[in-house]
Amino acid sequence: MTGLLGDVAGWVQDVIERLGAPGVAVLVVLENVFPPIPSEIVLPFAGFVAARGDGSVLVMVAAATLGAVVGALVLYAIAAAIGDERLHAFVGRFGRWFGVSRDDLDRAERWFDRHAVSAVLIGRCVPIVRSVVSIPAGFRRMRLVPFVALTAVGSSAWNFALVGAGAALGDQWERVEPWVGALQWLVVAAAVVLVARLALRRLRARRTRVAG
Repeated sequence: MTGLLGDVAGWVQDVIERLGAPGVAVLVVLENVFPPIPSEIVLPFAGFVAARGDGSVLVMVAAATLGAVVGALVLYAIAAAIGDERLHAFVGRFGRWFGVSRDDLDRAERWFDRHAVSAVLIGRCVPIVRSVVSIPAGFRRMRLVPFVALTAVGSSAWNFALVGAGAALGDQWERVEPWVGALQWLVVAAAVVLVARLALRRLRARRTRVAG
C-alpha cells in the first residue's frame, strides 16, 4: 500500500494496536461517516490482531458492529434533520444539474418505502452502499427500532466475514483488500449501467413525446 492509502492503513493499524476493540469501534464509526477510511483495512487487521492473541474475533466483530450502528445513526440523523421537504426543494431547484427530477425522487422514495427492510439489511453487506443506505432511511424517517436491528444484523454479517478472513489469513490479512476493492468496482459498474439505462429510457420517452 502506497501513498494516501498507505498512510491511512498505517494510522488504522496504529489505532487498533493501541486501543484494541474500542479502537475498532471508533474506526468503524468514522468509516461509516467518512468512507475514505476503508473497512477492508480496519476489519481484516482487527481479525489478524485477534488471531495473534491480542483479542477475540467475536469481540472485534461486536465492536465493529457497534461502530457500524453508531455511524449509521449519525447519517440517519443528519438526513432526518434535513428532512424530506428540504430534499424535494433542493431537487426542484438544482436537480436538473444532476439529471434528477422531483418525479425521479418520488419514484425512488416509493421504491425505498416498499423495499426498506431488504434495502437496509442487504445494503449493509454491499460496499459503498453500506453507508449510503442510511441516508434514504433518514429522509424517509424509517422506524428507528427496525432500522437499528437491520443495520446490526447486516453489519455483523459483513464484519464477521472480513474479521474472520483477516484472522484466517494471519500476517497475509492485506490479501482481503484487493477482493473487496474488486467488489466495489463491480458495484460502481452496476450503478453506471443503471444510470445509463435510466438516461436512455428518459431520452426515448422524450423523443416519443416530441414525435407524437
